[in-house]
Amino acid sequence: MAETQSNQQGGGTPLQSDRGTTTINDAVVVSIASQVVQEVSGAESQVATGRGGGSIPGDNSSTMGELFGRVTGSSRGTRGVSVEVGETQAAVDLTITVPCGQSIPEIIQRMRDGVIQRVESLTGLQVTEVNITVKDIFFPNQQQQ
Repeated sequence: MAETQSNQQGGGTPLQSDRGTTTINDAVVVSIASQVVQEVSGAESQVATGRGGGSIPGDNSSTMGELFGRVTGSSRGTRGVSVEVGETQAAVDLTITVPCGQSIPEIIQRMRDGVIQRVESLTGLQVTEVNITVKDIFFPNQQQQ
């Protein structure tokens, strides 16, 4: 903790200091954002599997970023969660399906706030924007196909 404070006082950030630089991979931010989407009122991100338009819901496993990479060849440009990660900042784009009967503006606000808070606290990156597209609604009593 003292090292982080001294780095910030010396003009560095938690990711860049006089002792070295930490790089956060896009897949890390994708994993964090996917977990938040899953947690917020049952909303699900829609991520292409590359097999005829199927999808998998956001997942909270530690290997989500690896799964995106294997399926798409890259964490960028996946349908569902897309990120741009720089040295100190990140931008997130989400495409989601939300449960029918819940206030979309309320879900979106909680999701946006959650993604910003979680990404910033876990990575040290500043989130500049979280853009959300609501693709569809689902009925919680019916399974998605």
